[in-house]
Amino acid sequence: MASTSTSRSESSSRLTHVNAGDDTPRLSHSEQSTKFSPQHTFELQEAAESPTPVAPKSWQKRLQKAFWLDHPRVRRIWLYIRGPRPKVDLPEPTPFLSLTFYAGHKARSIALEPAWIRLTRPFTNPWLFVVLAIGYIIGFSFFARAQSFLTPADSFIGCTATYWAANDGCGLDGQNCGPFDNATFDFRCPAQCSSVILQNPRTVGNEQVDFVPLIVGGGDEQRTYRGDSFICAAAVQAGLISDSRGGCATLELTGNFTDFLPFSAHGLTSIGFPTTFPLSFRFHPTAILHSCSDLRNEALAFNVIITALLFLVLRPKPIVLFWCLASPPPLDVAFQQFLPALFVAYAFWRVAFRFVLPAFSRAPIESSVWYLAPFWVGVLTNLTTDKIPIDRLTAQDIKERPGGLTALIIIIVILLVIVINQVRVIRKTGWLPYYLGWYIVGGLVLLVLSQLPGLELRIHHYIIAIALMPGTGFPTRLSAIYQGFLLGMFLNGVAAFGFDSILQTPADLRRDAPLGSDLPTFATNSTNYNASIPFQNQSIFWNPLPQGESWDGFALLVDDVERYVGTALNYSLSALDPTLIHFFRLAVGLFP
Repeated sequence: MASTSTSRSESSSRLTHVNAGDDTPRLSHSEQSTKFSPQHTFELQEAAESPTPVAPKSWQKRLQKAFWLDHPRVRRIWLYIRGPRPKVDLPEPTPFLSLTFYAGHKARSIALEPAWIRLTRPFTNPWLFVVLAIGYIIGFSFFARAQSFLTPADSFIGCTATYWAANDGCGLDGQNCGPFDNATFDFRCPAQCSSVILQNPRTVGNEQVDFVPLIVGGGDEQRTYRGDSFICAAAVQAGLISDSRGGCATLELTGNFTDFLPFSAHGLTSIGFPTTFPLSFRFHPTAILHSCSDLRNEALAFNVIITALLFLVLRPKPIVLFWCLASPPPLDVAFQQFLPALFVAYAFWRVAFRFVLPAFSRAPIESSVWYLAPFWVGVLTNLTTDKIPIDRLTAQDIKERPGGLTALIIIIVILLVIVINQVRVIRKTGWLPYYLGWYIVGGLVLLVLSQLPGLELRIHHYIIAIALMPGTGFPTRLSAIYQGFLLGMFLNGVAAFGFDSILQTPADLRRDAPLGSDLPTFATNSTNYNASIPFQNQSIFWNPLPQGESWDGFALLVDDVERYVGTALNYSLSALDPTLIHFFRLAVGLFP
């Protein structure tokens, strides 16, 4: 900040923004250079009053003075919130690692930070930074080659890849998902697929599963899985690939199978399905693909080492150091994410980082701790917050997930403590009214957006980072920690989900959850089923569409497979095996 480090061009003072129209009497140059603590502000204000003649005040000033005289308590509260006048800069933090020990009457000092700066000064040459940058690019290219180019591109699948599509994606009788058998597939899975879970309930037979990977079967001797199981999660459960490093395997489609058995292994539990399904698969014990390990852990360690070298040894200018951290998303999505991410990162520097990062130039060890540790925690938000039972801030998610409400309360309390402490810091500088004004305006805008019909307000975590970052622009250790975490969280959100809209329709948030509309009802049930008639001669009936509805037909799922679409009110059971359990589900819809 300017009051303590005027020789650094990177450190910009806020004192240049004092309003010329402030009614506080201006101090002389010698008075302005005196340091004042926040608790002496009011004493200063009284002492600054001068009996010299002043110009007549406007009626607004007279009204304001009368109001203050009539409400002295309100005036004291306002003066406390307003903070010192003129505004002041916080001093730069004193390094913790300049220690002084006292032994009797003698004092021994161990100045670790200055000693480290002297030791590493030869390595701060800009050309060494260029050499490191070139080495980083070359090293990263080797990682990229080993990660993406030694295995056929068509073998890469995601954690939610399945052969049987969700909802009605396979069509009538599953025709769109054929062939059902006599085919093999060599595939490669990424790491950490065990944490990719269903976000809405999925019905399997007479069970509903949610907030777990979808795995059906695998408990028989040949490890047979139903075709809609997540392939990678099933491979982890079968022990063919590692959840921490991913891997390759081979599966074979085995067509129709009956009685999928539940199974538990390697931290995953599948569910059973006691009847037939037209598509199933099994894993082969060996795979023909090689170079299949997911190298994200090695890449993470490589990046952590590089950033540590930058902070501790090379120590480029603060703005260069910032841009080394604020690496935007990959260039292959440049026109979608790259340029907006650059713009936001530049805004982060202007409103926050340029006031804090240079303040730690004399403490490289401290700055590496305060910035890098929370930064990488934020970059890995999907892992570091994986156990927190909140994915979408919707009432349904919070209510249905065990521990969701407790987690939300804890998060709110932590945020409240952080905000109160940061407000206290900002008040000491005299900038609190300015920041409060902008945050109040932002809150009113969010309030208006939340009331728009047909849309729902969605606060993504990259938006949270953008909203909170301006309040961290003050040279304290906590501000450095907040900045590192918020920058990492912003990069994680943009890289994973892009710049998702702050306004989304209910359908966007619902994903594949039920619409909540009126459901059709079966006319045949346990009370009117005639067991004296042979099973093959039976039919199942349902009630007609209710009046006033826009639906034009029915879809019947038999054993989780769509078997009928149309306007009829019954379905013959003649094609079903009477020795098996069967499950029926009915839906209404709009059909071509």
